[in-house]
Amino acid sequence: MLDKAQDAPETVFLTTDEASLYLQTTTMAVWAPRGQTPVVRSATQRDKVNFYGTLDLHTGREIVLRTTEMNAKASVQHLEQVLAAFPHRPIVLFWDRATWHKGPLVDKFLVAHPRLELVYFPVGAPDLNPQEHVWKATRRAVSHNHLTPKLPELADQFEEHLERSTFQSSFLHRYGYGAYVCPNSI
Repeated sequence: MLDKAQDAPETVFLTTDEASLYLQTTTMAVWAPRGQTPVVRSATQRDKVNFYGTLDLHTGREIVLRTTEMNAKASVQHLEQVLAAFPHRPIVLFWDRATWHKGPLVDKFLVAHPRLELVYFPVGAPDLNPQEHVWKATRRAVSHNHLTPKLPELADQFEEHLERSTFQSSFLHRYGYGAYVCPNSI
């Protein structure tokens, strides 16, 4: 992989993960005036919306796909979105070993798109993936202690936060990829 980046300095380094968003409110500590306990409604339904998120490790920008399912078809749809975001550039994409990241549909797609190289994170090491930290920051900003009564509205807010925010990561530097950063991508 480092050889690829040396031969193609315009290589884009990305990290991908998926998350589910529920209408159920998750709570976190907040400050409030004495005697005015904050009230947070909690929905009992288990409806959810899924998101694929890909973090550009150079710019901190997100590529987002909202979907009803996390499966091989949705994975390929998101990979198409990633390729379209960086036309004609080699891509190294780090992701985990989820079952929907594998199988004939994904394999066929990868063979047809050789400029996309996958690197799998080790099993049981989600904290290595910077996209996990993006989810955490977005949940803190949007879905913790929320008062939004409808899931589609909450999903819109979640997606908007992902698309308008920049999420910095030291992943490339920490693991020795910093020397291969393309100066035009910063």
